[in-house]
Amino acid sequence: MYFDTEYYLRVLRHVWSLKSWRGRNRMLLRLLLLVPLTTLFHSVCFLLDYLLFPRLWRQQVIKPVFIVGHARSGSTLCHRLMAADGETFSYFLYWETFFPSLLQKKVIRALGWIDQHWLGGPIRKRLEVWDEKMFGSSRHIHNMSLWTSEEDQFVMRAAFVTQMWALDVPMIDKLDFYHLDSMPRKRRQRWMRHYRECVKRQLLLNGGQGTHLSKNPMMSGWVESLIQTFPDARVAVVMRDPAQCIPSVLKLMQFSWRGRGWKHDDYAASMRELIQISFDTFRDPRKVLARHPETPQIVVDYRQLTTQPRDTVLAIYAALGLTVTAEFDRYLQEQESRERGHKTPFAYSIEEFAGDGLSRQRIETELADFYAIYDWPRGEQA
Repeated sequence: MYFDTEYYLRVLRHVWSLKSWRGRNRMLLRLLLLVPLTTLFHSVCFLLDYLLFPRLWRQQVIKPVFIVGHARSGSTLCHRLMAADGETFSYFLYWETFFPSLLQKKVIRALGWIDQHWLGGPIRKRLEVWDEKMFGSSRHIHNMSLWTSEEDQFVMRAAFVTQMWALDVPMIDKLDFYHLDSMPRKRRQRWMRHYRECVKRQLLLNGGQGTHLSKNPMMSGWVESLIQTFPDARVAVVMRDPAQCIPSVLKLMQFSWRGRGWKHDDYAASMRELIQISFDTFRDPRKVLARHPETPQIVVDYRQLTTQPRDTVLAIYAALGLTVTAEFDRYLQEQESRERGHKTPFAYSIEEFAGDGLSRQRIETELADFYAIYDWPRGEQA
């Protein structure tokens, strides 16, 4: 199993340098003890997968579907509407991203079956209580649970390829997980080889015949690498007014860092880097897909997704060459009124981040061509 030693040492050095941070010793304990132990465990299980499940040698990843686009742009809604088509798609549940090995997932599913059918479900009930305590208060921001479909880039955390560490310690300016397409060839290949191995295991777990469905805002900077790794890939790009989704992401990160006791000076550099990545998230998929017209692709307008979810999903299926079953179409019809006008009470504004260099004028200038194409409101009109 791949492990990015360079990134691990970079995080370790940074945390070691935070002499005045109260959480330093606890984080160092995680890095120096927990990470090596879990990496060893994952590696052994990864190796056993090929011994215990010989079908894995023949497992193919055929015509996967990747949903990319800026975070908070409706990609989760798009992903979960499509994930309901269980006859077509295979995808990662959130709990499954913690366990990259097929053996691990099989064992946990077996234990879950025993708990449910032999013991009456006491473990499941305790997990549901923990799940509600952990995610219940923030579901108005992002509907998250152990048993919901989630970003499969999270499965890369076992290889230490994840921004999750940056939620605890502001260091987006020190660890670049976004710009994979511009990284050295060897790193790109290693990351994508590991990712492909994780996807193969998930497909086999779900029967081996499905189409992998992925939703990852971070992978907006991976599109070229995805196409190189999966030449028959299909891509949907979700597009939303950047004046809405950029400050929403910044607010989410600010919320996380402040909740852990960090002050603005501690995360200012990470915030500035995140703003630049936000602009790249709009530009990069379009540049790459323009170079690959042979790749089935579609741009999904957030406004249409939230006002006409059924028609939008049907358009995605048509563009990507997917077949809509009668059962799935009935599901979309049932969801139509529920998802129409999809909104969140999560409050934010561009003005909050003026000190970080963000303004409506900068957004409209940096992404002027997108405003012209999608006719998003500008200036006083907004």
